[in-house]
Amino acid sequence: MEAREGFFATSRPETPTFLPDPERQPRHFTFISVDDHLVEPPNTFEGRVKGAYADLAPRVEVDDEGMEYWLYDGQRQYKVGLNAVVGRPRSELSFEPARFDEMRRGAYDIDARIHDMDLNGVYASLNFPSSLAGFAGQRYQLGVSDPELARAVVRASNDWHLEAWAGPYPDRIIPVQLPWLLDPDEAAAEIRANAARGFHAVTFPELPERLGLPSLHTGYWDPFMAACEETETVICLHVGSSSSAPMTSSDAPSDTIGVLFFGWAMFAAVDWLYSKIPVKYPDIKICLSEGGIGWVPGLMDRLDHVGRYAEMYGTWTDIDLTPREVLARNFWFCTIDDPSGLELRHRIGIDHLLLESDYPHQDGTWPDTQKVLHEQIGHFPTDEIRKITWENASKLFHHPVPEAVQADPEAF
Repeated sequence: MEAREGFFATSRPETPTFLPDPERQPRHFTFISVDDHLVEPPNTFEGRVKGAYADLAPRVEVDDEGMEYWLYDGQRQYKVGLNAVVGRPRSELSFEPARFDEMRRGAYDIDARIHDMDLNGVYASLNFPSSLAGFAGQRYQLGVSDPELARAVVRASNDWHLEAWAGPYPDRIIPVQLPWLLDPDEAAAEIRANAARGFHAVTFPELPERLGLPSLHTGYWDPFMAACEETETVICLHVGSSSSAPMTSSDAPSDTIGVLFFGWAMFAAVDWLYSKIPVKYPDIKICLSEGGIGWVPGLMDRLDHVGRYAEMYGTWTDIDLTPREVLARNFWFCTIDDPSGLELRHRIGIDHLLLESDYPHQDGTWPDTQKVLHEQIGHFPTDEIRKITWENASKLFHHPVPEAVQADPEAF
């Protein structure tokens, strides 16, 4: 993607420009963002990987040109801050900073993050990992030379997220765990253990087959799915979590990928739906993160259309609900900027709509999230605004909002 024509025509300056802190934004709504990102700080694994693997855990080093990188299992990962460009002028936006000092501190420091959430009027936030882990933890595990090293790193990452990132501000951060991908029974055990200590969400590859893992249609993942249903752990499918993106012609400019990025959410929804995982596990909860919502009504119409001649395929038989009804029951849909889709909220299902700010990425709305939301949903009925801005997320992720904050977004 980065090599394509038109990919960030802006240039990376020798010295980054950080815009001054914005004014604290007026808070129109109490707001929970269900899709933001963190950048793993250099000390993420210090003291958390024990014994023989301590020296093999990911660590930040600097090359001869002053560029920082993560060293893990003999491989260099230069994307230390995938698209963490918040707070920089548009003329300097690039795919990713090359050093931590080229990022706004809120990308990787939890105290600074809370400060930036306060400026933006975000009460609580769910934070996906950056490219070091891959959005679903695949880079800690797949192709790693020693599975025991991978296991130690995944567990250490989850420990850090719960203790060092969410721990200092448990009311403000919704913890999301990385899954174990190399064995479904162990993955299920980890889900149960992590649920017991406070995780209510797991990030998972939206299309695992793209990573060389068994597809959703094999039954391979059944123990994992059963554990998620049992513990009410929400499966968050972030677009791009299969390390791929929808593309058109091989020589099309990179804008086409940016426009179509939501496409994997639609493809993933259909794949998960027809795997019949949400039929076998009727209480499972699947959240399509950063996938947008504009496509959802059209997909629902298409599901109804194809359902009229389902006998031709023989796939959806002896099931009480239609595919559209299962989609509406088991899937939640998330949006950053979909004014047309929000107008169709009742067709999608207003109880299954969630909002995002996507801090610290260039797609995000910081520091103007409250302003953007007010423009797009401020004319909705009050009860609908409550559901979309915080109530649905609070209920789905078992993350309570204090009554004072419910009543007054200025109360935090």
